[in-house]
Amino acid sequence: MALTITLNSAYIHGRCCRHKVLHPFLGPLISDSVSKLYSSYRRPGSQPDKKTSWQNVDLSFKKSIDVLKTQLSMLKRETKEHLTGPEGHPLDRYLLEQTRVVWEFRSQEDLNKWVISSDVEIGGKSEVYLRLGRNNQAALLYGTLNTEVPRDGETKYSGYCSMRAKPAMGSFARKKYYDWSNFNSLYLRVRGDGRPWMVNIYTDPYFSHQKDDLYNYFMFTRGGPYWEEIKIPFSKFFLSSRGRVQDTQHPIWLDKISTIGFTIGDKVDGPFQLEIDFIGLLNDRAHTEEFAYETYEKNPKV
Repeated sequence: MALTITLNSAYIHGRCCRHKVLHPFLGPLISDSVSKLYSSYRRPGSQPDKKTSWQNVDLSFKKSIDVLKTQLSMLKRETKEHLTGPEGHPLDRYLLEQTRVVWEFRSQEDLNKWVISSDVEIGGKSEVYLRLGRNNQAALLYGTLNTEVPRDGETKYSGYCSMRAKPAMGSFARKKYYDWSNFNSLYLRVRGDGRPWMVNIYTDPYFSHQKDDLYNYFMFTRGGPYWEEIKIPFSKFFLSSRGRVQDTQHPIWLDKISTIGFTIGDKVDGPFQLEIDFIGLLNDRAHTEEFAYETYEKNPKV
């Protein structure tokens, strides 16, 4: 009798957890799974989606073989890069590296690495679009900001648009992180319309302060016809959670960067646009500041 109960419980547990075990291998086959990585927001008043992503799998033998070949090829390339050195570069080159271009926008393939969103997800009326700029030399993010609050009885604020890079994924749907610890500044070439933008860096450290932590910096664009090159030291980024600045500040975790994004939400209705030529990293030896904000020592020794 005891053996029967144990086997039944093990069978039930296996059925419940089977998709969690197989998900890393079948992740590339799950439709609409990528979009759920960016937002888990459910519009007030709407019914929760009872259909799980596991039920959206369109499984076929040929497709499975093709996916397996692709994932094994990625694993082979990752293993080769790991044996070569940090991020696939020889150690001497990695240590002497002063600059690096992480994202540049020259084709539609470069734009496909990013996603855009707005307050339409919560019932707002803002509009945002992303396309290549003139001569295919930049990304043009444009649209119209509308701060009208949805009449759902729950939402209190509205009026934002954002652009966010898709998280890097390794073979078999494994999370990959950017290691920027060899640099101390973010370097961008942009052309804005004079409106302020928030630069967001998302991290995934081993011990997170809260679930939705991210680091922000307010970037004020100059406006006008000329491009500007902006250097943002990582020490200037401040920690926030759910859009609010935290009382306790922490330096950014540069070895566990998951993605980066740009958000406009200055509470001014009207059109906006931002052109981005490239996003890179810089190791400025003249910048020695470790953290620009006041830190607090927890449990100080008396």
